[in-house]
Amino acid sequence: MRPGVPGELHPDQIGLDRHGLNGPTSGTAGPSDRGASMRTGVIGTGRIGSTLARILVAAGHEVVLANATGPDSLAPLLAELGPAATAARPVEAAGRADLLVLMVPFAGVRGLLPPHVVQDKVLVDSTNAFSGPGTPADLGGRGSSELVAEWYPGARVVKSLNTMHFETLAVAGKAGGERLAHYTAGDEPKAKEIVAGIITDLGFAAVDTGPLHSGGILQQPGGPLFNRSLTEAQALAWI
Repeated sequence: MRPGVPGELHPDQIGLDRHGLNGPTSGTAGPSDRGASMRTGVIGTGRIGSTLARILVAAGHEVVLANATGPDSLAPLLAELGPAATAARPVEAAGRADLLVLMVPFAGVRGLLPPHVVQDKVLVDSTNAFSGPGTPADLGGRGSSELVAEWYPGARVVKSLNTMHFETLAVAGKAGGERLAHYTAGDEPKAKEIVAGIITDLGFAAVDTGPLHSGGILQQPGGPLFNRSLTEAQALAWI
């Protein structure tokens, strides 16, 4: 049986509430197809970004980390992660990474990077748009990742890795039983395939929710997949 996640409910830096590991737990996960090792840039090193960095390194990936306060502030995390992790400023991290993950508050995404540094690069939008604590932002019926794609028109934007609380993310990929789902939404199949390979490496099931508009809306705050721990079978049945 998949173990529960111990601890109190702690909202993470982007507003998720942990719901634990619910749903059927019988069966075992089959062998996963591991994607090629990549250097993944993670911009945002709060609880969710740091957790992603830890499980990426554990899965054999290199990471380059960046935050708002500079590389020196990341020394303790780098010491923990070892030689597979380096730190840089956001623009430098974007340039050095094969794939870039945004794990900053949504309000800080626009203008965070010069658009040319993510030209033709897979850009994973893991941000969540809130207008207040626990209140989804009103984006006029648009998906938040559609706005990210407008702000970075040369990037290959995929909405992913935004629906799971950091405590669940930390342990669920290593737990026994059926794999939990992470979702991919985007308009370029190859970009989604790349992100899906990383999701599989981390011990989760990659579930495609469709185009950036409709699929992204399913995943973002207020959407039916946001902050729900679903197994692969549950997610596929729902979709």
